Amino acid sequence: MIRFLLSRFLQGIVVILAVFVITFVLQKLSPTSPFNGERNVSAEVRATLESYYGYDKPWLVQMWRHIKAFATFNPPDCVKSPGRGVGEVISQAFPVSVALAVPALLIALAIGIPLGAIAALRPNTFDDHWATATATLGICIPSFVLGPLIAMIFGLYLRWFNVAGWHDSADWVLPSLTLGLIYSGYVARLTRGGLRETLAQDFIRTARAKGASEPVVVIRHALKLACLPLLNFLGPTAAGLLTGSMVTETVFQIPGLGQHFISSAINRDDTLAVGITLLFAVLILVFNMLVDIIQAALNPRIGLKS
Repeated sequence: MIRFLLSRFLQGIVVILAVFVITFVLQKLSPTSPFNGERNVSAEVRATLESYYGYDKPWLVQMWRHIKAFATFNPPDCVKSPGRGVGEVISQAFPVSVALAVPALLIALAIGIPLGAIAALRPNTFDDHWATATATLGICIPSFVLGPLIAMIFGLYLRWFNVAGWHDSADWVLPSLTLGLIYSGYVARLTRGGLRETLAQDFIRTARAKGASEPVVVIRHALKLACLPLLNFLGPTAAGLLTGSMVTETVFQIPGLGQHFISSAINRDDTLAVGITLLFAVLILVFNMLVDIIQAALNPRIGLKS
């Protein structure tokens, strides 16, 4: 276990460094500057700003400055928000994204797993067809269509929730429901495929031959292995939800990381874009490592290999 964790930690450092370099270089290759779009800014003022943020230094110097700042957990200031550090922006927006992500993930699991199980347990029947069609519909409908539709029904017509904004304690419901319904389609398809494949294994036939009831066969024996493909999907999905769904947060005007990431790309706020990208990379690495540990616990044949 210690060898596995140490190996993953070292690999993670390499991956994070690679993500940082790629993001940094892509930003520097952009033909524009963060200060080009400023109105009524003289050349002297622009030169002063570039000197303050280090844009007048060579790329390698700028890169090392950013690496040292993020490695020591002292992120630089935002280019487009003077006086606000990248860490401050992320610390304020990240809890909002978490408040959306956790319920969304629970909704996706609560809907997708039973839906996929119904389709797997009754293959080539009406139940299988409607469950698969429902899951496919959830996958195909984009969030910028489903979000306004849910807001119109529950916000404008029924007036149960606010259409947009982050003001009341229930403002997480509509965006979380939007994300949960979309991801439930993926969960259902993965559950169906994994459960059908597991139910065809020899140990399932052996359990049935020994007289085990169908609920015991499914829940105790089959579902444990059938969820392995689903766990692989949940790792990066959880990281993506925690860093904010960009489209959904924009539709519902939620001040999470998704909106900050879009604004940092549009406004060329390089430091903020790098900070959010690094956070996303770290979360993916952490969740993928947790997925490997859980898979090894569920299926000892997998093992933890460095």
